[in-house]
Amino acid sequence: MTATTGRTSPAPARRVLLAAPRGYCAGVDRAVIAVEKALEQYGAPVYVRKEIVHNKYVVQTLEKKGAIFVDETAEVPEGSIVIFSAHGVAPVVHEEARERKLATIDATCPLVTKVHKEAVRFAKDDYDILLIGHEGHEEVIGTSGEAPEHITLVDGPGDVADVKVRDESKVVWLSQTTLSVDETMETVDALKQRFPLLVSPPSDDICYATQNRQTAVKKMGAEADLVIVVGSKNSSNSVRLVEVALGAGARDAHLVDFAEEIDEAWLEGVSTVGVTSGASVPDVLVQGVLEWLDQRGYQDVELVTAAEESITFSLPKELRRDLRAEAKAAAEG
Repeated sequence: MTATTGRTSPAPARRVLLAAPRGYCAGVDRAVIAVEKALEQYGAPVYVRKEIVHNKYVVQTLEKKGAIFVDETAEVPEGSIVIFSAHGVAPVVHEEARERKLATIDATCPLVTKVHKEAVRFAKDDYDILLIGHEGHEEVIGTSGEAPEHITLVDGPGDVADVKVRDESKVVWLSQTTLSVDETMETVDALKQRFPLLVSPPSDDICYATQNRQTAVKKMGAEADLVIVVGSKNSSNSVRLVEVALGAGARDAHLVDFAEEIDEAWLEGVSTVGVTSGASVPDVLVQGVLEWLDQRGYQDVELVTAAEESITFSLPKELRRDLRAEAKAAAEG
């Protein structure tokens, strides 16, 4: 019989792995600032077609400043200002705006615009375009609208068997910018097995920010008992981060908009918590999560860096034009 000393092993140290980069990408930053500048320049209300970015907090904050979010162009009063969201719109939406005599500000992310231009170019050369993306996502709707008669949506590897093309020597794949890199390449590999002559886009369609955030989560995933992703449920890139965390070895992962949505039960037996946020999430929400964890003993924060980001995009040309004109008038006055 072995005697016991009554000692218990010390509780494991509690720590947080904080992903870098995380949060706002250049396209989101540009779109949000575009709405803020438009409100300053033209006064409220300014209409925004769809959510400017997929984040509940951002939308609520801009609504308080005077932005009015609508689902369709027809909801915008004739002659008003309308801003198109970062996810992009189909050409028919631009036409609807012209018919209603709306002043438009196009806040489409330049990386989404790149995919639109690729779709137009390949359609002009009479390719069948296989667009990898999620059905119903605004970005997919906008890109598909550039060449609807040429584009077939492929929503993951499971769709590949049903794809039909006219000429197997003239097939190209493009993708939604906010997908999981790994899942997208799995779909591409399956497409290449069916269509050996499949052409790839000139450059990767999945945006740099999406890739960087996924890489950081992969680095932390194997060490984290729990990963908390800050982001909204309709944010594709945020949802993908949860999937990437679990795929990288995290025992558990959850998506929350705000710190108060965290369930304390998730922390049971957890010594290491990974924290990151989607590309449309302001860092104030991440800080709220870190404070919540700090109050529960997770005070040691270690940065997990995957890349340094320095990309910025200029404001939409319509807004730059009016801001320059105002500055010039002020200087002359």
